[in-house]
Amino acid sequence: MTSFKKAAEADIQLIRELAEQSWNSAYAELLSQEQIDYMLSEMYSAEEISSHLQNPNYHYYLIFNENTAVGFIGFEHHYEPETTKLHRIYLIDGAKGKGCGKAALNFLKKQVSLNADHRIILNVNKENKARGVYESQGFTIYKEDVFDIGNGFVMDDYLMEFKL
Repeated sequence: MTSFKKAAEADIQLIRELAEQSWNSAYAELLSQEQIDYMLSEMYSAEEISSHLQNPNYHYYLIFNENTAVGFIGFEHHYEPETTKLHRIYLIDGAKGKGCGKAALNFLKKQVSLNADHRIILNVNKENKARGVYESQGFTIYKEDVFDIGNGFVMDDYLMEFKL
């Protein structure tokens, strides 16, 4: 059974470990190891996660399967008018295919509906298989874009949305 726990400062190291495990698996065939390492250092430093946790609209939840932490979700309410942005949702390999991702997206939809937003947006790498999971849960592509993330790297993404 999938469950969720609101993350706090004490969970930062666990989030970083889960990010490293999931990224090195999920992006191994999509990105160079150099880009993976760069993005992890930029997006998942203790300082970066701590700053998110201090933002009242930004929430991290740990995802548990049978009392074991298997991933996390990070989202920001009111990112745009009436819109929540799903910034992060990652699962370690052993948790994939067990309904944890779908449970996390349903959990997110409930959290969004409780906070007066009516839309969820996210970015997904054009080659990422997770796109199919999002589409199966009602998300649609509304745009595509290439983002310069520094150090000579870009993100080539679909922008997806779900309207509540």
